[in-house]
Formats: sequence, structure tokens, C-alpha cells
Amino acid sequence: MPPLLLLAGAIIAEVTGTVSLRFSEGFTRPLPSVATVLAYGIAFWLLGAALKQGMPVGVAYGIWAAVGVSLVAIIGAAFLGESLSWIQVGGIGLVIAGVMALEMGGAH
Repeated sequence: MPPLLLLAGAIIAEVTGTVSLRFSEGFTRPLPSVATVLAYGIAFWLLGAALKQGMPVGVAYGIWAAVGVSLVAIIGAAFLGESLSWIQVGGIGLVIAGVMALEMGGAH
């Protein structure tokens, strides 16, 4: 499987785990708690598989973290009643720009 596809799966699993963590209420609700642990396990397994395929760790982790935090913030604002200010939107843009700079800086 291509490393970028593995990374996309890792991102989806990580976002699922983080949203489930929100619903676990401090691991007091069994179903969201189990979903959190499983999703994070899958996320790390897929991230490891992408690294094994030769994806550089800095680039993989940067993309994983940037896309993950962006999606969680958007999901929180769109579906969980959390606020998202223009400053936070700008911060998300800066995180994405930073990851893009990391990726482009490694290209020869």
C-alpha cells in the first residue's frame, strides 16, 4: 500500500480517536473509551507502516499532526459546539504552511 494512503488512514484513525476521547468523559464511558484506544492503536500502526515504506519521519509526523489538528478543530467547531476564532484559523493555516515548508525544504 502506498505510504501516503497509509498516512491518510493514520490521520483518519487519529482524528476518530481524538473525537472519541472527547465523548469518553475521562474514560468513564466504555464505548467511546474503547473506540479511543483502538483508533489510536490503528493510527500508530498505520503511521509506522508508512514510515516502514520509506516516508521520512519528520514529513510523515508533520503532515499527520497538522492535518489531524486542523480536522479536529474544524470538527469541534462544526459538530461539537466549540468555538473557532479567526486567530485560531490563522494558526491552523500557519501550521499547514510550516509542514509544507518542511516538505518542500527536503525536496532536492
